[in-house]
Amino acid sequence: MGRKVIISCAVTGSIHTPTMSPCLPVTADEIAQSSIAAAHAGAAVIHLHARHPESGFPSADAAHFMAFLPQIKAHCDAVLNISTGGSSVMSLDQRLAPARAAKTEMCSLNMGSMNFGIFPLKEHYGDWKHEWEPKLLDASRDTIFRNSFEDIELILSDLGDAHGARFEFECYDIGHIETLAYYLSKGLVQPPLYVQFVLGVLGGIGASPENLLAMKNRADRLFGDAYEFSVLGAGGMQMRLATMGAVLGGNVRVGLEDSLTIAPGALARSNAEQVAKIRRILDELGFETATASEARDRLALKGNDSVAF
Repeated sequence: MGRKVIISCAVTGSIHTPTMSPCLPVTADEIAQSSIAAAHAGAAVIHLHARHPESGFPSADAAHFMAFLPQIKAHCDAVLNISTGGSSVMSLDQRLAPARAAKTEMCSLNMGSMNFGIFPLKEHYGDWKHEWEPKLLDASRDTIFRNSFEDIELILSDLGDAHGARFEFECYDIGHIETLAYYLSKGLVQPPLYVQFVLGVLGGIGASPENLLAMKNRADRLFGDAYEFSVLGAGGMQMRLATMGAVLGGNVRVGLEDSLTIAPGALARSNAEQVAKIRRILDELGFETATASEARDRLALKGNDSVAF
């Protein structure tokens, strides 16, 4: 109970599409304003993707990231965590371009290749704003989200060793935790590890309390006190599993990338609304939340004075 909880907010992602919610940030100004509001609501870490401003299609164009990164940095002190996952339809070089250009202090790193099925979302919508939306969802039926051992090692070297970035290690299944333990044993990653347990993506481990306990138990055995964990519950399990993660001694992630709702059947009006809700839950449970400065110290980040934006 003495350790403060780090709140991360993933503001837009590449899974949900504009048809699904009018509140999903798309343009650079929308992403910047949504990120700043989430930080002011209590998020110490902002997890960032970009989109083409005209269509909302997921983008790995570094220029699209640079259109909002300086804005966010100018108006809050949050840790800006750039995705290297991008989208499963992007090449590795495309996915890494924004983090390379930004020389970010933190970025995500998916710990294994997997089926990443977002096609079931198509069942709930019919009147699409853009032609690309159902096509992108359908593409996940026949696309492997590639994160090979070689890919992982390149990211560790290119962004970690060369630019001093630290990682949010995204683990979608127990095997991904084992892979991270292998790299720890080889000295290619260094404590403190920040491990994001991702539950609820089709193709990965399901979103249930039992699965969260299984992931934590495995990580405890493999990492001991060399790691911190955070919990991402996709869809309707977002708040429940985040709350459980905090009770178990972890940190939490919310945001419209992971869930579009604030309660069953009710769309969230903003990322800040989700941050405020999980912060209220944490407060009522007696937990304090970490500031961005405290998160940087805990995660051994280089600081936002060493980035390229």
